[in-house]
Amino acid sequence: MSEQRQEGDALIRVLLADDHDILRQGLKLLLGRQPDMQVVGEARTGRQAIALAQELAPDVVVMDITMPDIDGLTASRHIRTHQPATQILMLTMHESEEYFLQALRVGAVGYLVKKAAPTDLQMAIRAVAHGGAFLYPGLAKALIRAYIGSTTSNEPSEAFQSREAAKAVPSRGKGTDIGPQLLTPRELEVLTLVAEGYTSQQIADQLVVSVKTVQAHRANIMEKLGLRDITHLVRFAIRHGLIPSEF
Repeated sequence: MSEQRQEGDALIRVLLADDHDILRQGLKLLLGRQPDMQVVGEARTGRQAIALAQELAPDVVVMDITMPDIDGLTASRHIRTHQPATQILMLTMHESEEYFLQALRVGAVGYLVKKAAPTDLQMAIRAVAHGGAFLYPGLAKALIRAYIGSTTSNEPSEAFQSREAAKAVPSRGKGTDIGPQLLTPRELEVLTLVAEGYTSQQIADQLVVSVKTVQAHRANIMEKLGLRDITHLVRFAIRHGLIPSEF
């Protein structure tokens, strides 16, 4: 059952940018079923994405990387430069660290692979539209390596120069260091597995629980620790020695 939209809530206005017509139509149908989302435009090329982003001022652009004319990374850099209120969510077949880190550098605040579950896409759009970030869990190891590199060199790694990746883990109180002791043993398990890059389905299978239970645990973890997204969760896990840094 889809989430109930509260009266007065603004719709999340989404622009789809992908050169595959069938995929775009499928995404449009999927998002059209969400009470809090509206697909306001579709682009087949990077150049069209830039033009439509300027014309429509969407809240979120769901952007493919490989497109004709202008690639999605170049288009994303242009959109983030000229329409900073528009957030970029990469939806791509590429799982490589190179593309992932390039996406962060051009200003994307979300990165999702096309094999992800539809619920992940919906969650990602909501996260980036409301000022957060969403990174596909399978790429968490790349984020860990980038973070480790930034903490062992004099200059921060390029990946962490992006707006979301550069933020410190939030604190709930001045001088207070929130630690893992706030979590239940099961929440610690879920936090560790998420930070290591396992998907919600993989965690559910491993712990013999439902995906909804895993998602509920993850939401509780974020709330208890004051974390906003998976980038902060990974950094928290490293800082507190919950996962190894040797990847």
